[in-house]
Amino acid sequence: MKTKPGHPYPLGATWDGKGVNFALFTENATKVELCLFDRPDSASESIKLTMPERTDLVWHVYIPNIQPGQLYGYRVHGPYEPARGHRFNPNKLLLDPYAKAIGRDVRWDDAMFPYKVGDEAEDLAFDERDSAPFAPLARVIDPAFEWGDDIRPNTAWHQTIIYEAHVKGLTRKLPGIPDEIRGTYSALASDAAIEHLTKLGITAVELLPVHYHIDDRHLLEKNLVNYWGYNSLGFLAPDYRYSGADPIREFKTMVKALHAAGIEVILDVVYNHTAEGNHLGPMLSMKGIDNAAYYMLSPEDPRFYMDFTGCGNVPNMKHPRVLQLIMDSLRYWVNEMHVDGFRFDLASTLARELHEINKLGAFFDIIHQDPVISQVKLIAEPWDVGPGGYQVGNFPVLWTEWNGKYRDCVRSFWKGEGGLINEFATRFSGSSDLYQDDGRKPYASINFVTCHDGFTLQDLVSYDSKHNEANGEENRDGADDNRSWNCGAEGPTDDPEIRKLREQQKRNMMATLLLSQGVPMICAGDELSHSQNGSNNAYCQDNDTTWFDWELDDSKREFLDFVAKLIQIRKTQPVFQRRRFFKGRPIRGVKDITWLSPSGEEMDEASWDAGWVKCFGIRLAGDLIGDVDDDGDPIIGETLLILLNANHEPLEFTFPPHQADRHWERLLDTADGIAEATFHQEGDSYQTQGRSVSVFRLRSRHEPAGKALSAQQSELLLDKGSPGKRR
Repeated sequence: MKTKPGHPYPLGATWDGKGVNFALFTENATKVELCLFDRPDSASESIKLTMPERTDLVWHVYIPNIQPGQLYGYRVHGPYEPARGHRFNPNKLLLDPYAKAIGRDVRWDDAMFPYKVGDEAEDLAFDERDSAPFAPLARVIDPAFEWGDDIRPNTAWHQTIIYEAHVKGLTRKLPGIPDEIRGTYSALASDAAIEHLTKLGITAVELLPVHYHIDDRHLLEKNLVNYWGYNSLGFLAPDYRYSGADPIREFKTMVKALHAAGIEVILDVVYNHTAEGNHLGPMLSMKGIDNAAYYMLSPEDPRFYMDFTGCGNVPNMKHPRVLQLIMDSLRYWVNEMHVDGFRFDLASTLARELHEINKLGAFFDIIHQDPVISQVKLIAEPWDVGPGGYQVGNFPVLWTEWNGKYRDCVRSFWKGEGGLINEFATRFSGSSDLYQDDGRKPYASINFVTCHDGFTLQDLVSYDSKHNEANGEENRDGADDNRSWNCGAEGPTDDPEIRKLREQQKRNMMATLLLSQGVPMICAGDELSHSQNGSNNAYCQDNDTTWFDWELDDSKREFLDFVAKLIQIRKTQPVFQRRRFFKGRPIRGVKDITWLSPSGEEMDEASWDAGWVKCFGIRLAGDLIGDVDDDGDPIIGETLLILLNANHEPLEFTFPPHQADRHWERLLDTADGIAEATFHQEGDSYQTQGRSVSVFRLRSRHEPAGKALSAQQSELLLDKGSPGKRR
């Protein structure tokens, strides 16, 4: 075959219209062979070509006349010395870490391991079996796509409402979608899916991993799969499982459709480990390309891997080429696939350069200086399973964080635990204790009560204990600390009082989430009252356990309407979208936030310190938001009153003082669902039902009754002497 030297950059396989440049980094290899395959079912390569050039530790070659669709892999030669961290084995066909498309998935066989499986020496015994019939293959792509007038929504953080979803789980049973595209990127781009998201009021979908991932061998042997996808192997390749013939084109079409609806796309990315596992794991890609360069090995014994995720390995964040791979991947998804941000799984691992977490490490340095990645949404899951891995509140500027402390506090508060009022107030008002000191804003807190990992909201109020028997691990997997409460019966029940209480508890937690300062994240399916039958670790369940049921009874439909109503209130009330933390002190005679006792008076120190206090009010002053709009003018909104009662019994609450020409209008009460408007004066009493949230707005007596007003409409109702911009 005629070849040319080619170039060491860009890495991967790049088609230029006349041929393909192949480039692969490996620092310690002695020879690299490029293997070309004719068909996905080929048992061996049709052409094996020794790459002739090596520049800056990158092996490269250019082959004229090769077209998009060409299947390929690599064989890499070098020492097999596990004790020194080297595991080269040219008998194993390897996937390009820069593969942009997957031409064939892995087929599990003992030949996929670099050592003799079952040998008493285990990974020290070199295996000579050829893995070519079973190994995954990369495919050369044509990146051309007509983006047309695609425009990123660029939703401001303080206006963002995130919807965490699995492509398949959301769309597998959604009515109105053709059968042939159910569960795919195309299904998520459908009118039916987008209509649901827009009616709900979502501004961003956060997709569980769509990078190419591997289904673990032990799961397939149990007729299970790695459904969630947290087992990545190809950081630049969209997973073919969610597509028909062309995953790249279908993914881009999905992004374009969501953007047209004003919805951003955030990807959950897994750079903290790969599917190759530990020293006993398979050889699929980087382990055979250059194990000592790509992975963090034990300094005491390089045969073994550092592991801060429980998944067997950690990429070597000290190596510039590993950092380059991650950054090239991120830029590819932004520049070529037009995504709007990333949620980094177990992000604490990425901050570990040696053993301890270093928030000023190289990974953060390159993110912060990068002109592309620094401008998109960055979300950290701020923990891993290693020592000191829980880093909530410790990530640097530019980063938002999944606020695990918010989740735990809200769950415990509505479960009825005492002594939480101080922390609840802090979490509800934006967690300033975590984010204010380092210059971040309230929206640094990604608030959530449930997520993919754990109970659904329906199960959180229906089960005291996890029920993961279907995973085949005798219910040993999954978290034991769920802070859940079944309201009186474990699992489904026909008891009307228990069912009523469960619905009210769901409304309480959803109301808390959507009325808190920070960025709310809704776990997809919660608005549909989706249950996983008590499973809090459904990572391997690709079935009705995780596929949403869209046939809603009256109760489920009422809850869906309630969630949409809450989102509408949040969007139209600037007091819930603050870009600054509360001051908590008088400004022009009025506090921006006031914490009230049931008497209607401001809470005293004794109330804050009393462990039995579970009921209080929050007055949010709409004319003292302290934010400005894009024109630099003050943002003016309405004053809101929120009453929370986590006690089992009802409690009378006295309305606080207000202007003479105003009265309090009830917007909702979780005890009644979407309640009719009622009107109350200063000094009136309101009976808060046990375990309930009530929301009121301060409105002019001359204003017609109706829905909550928009922020612009609200401005017109202010007294003429009030400061602020008028339209």
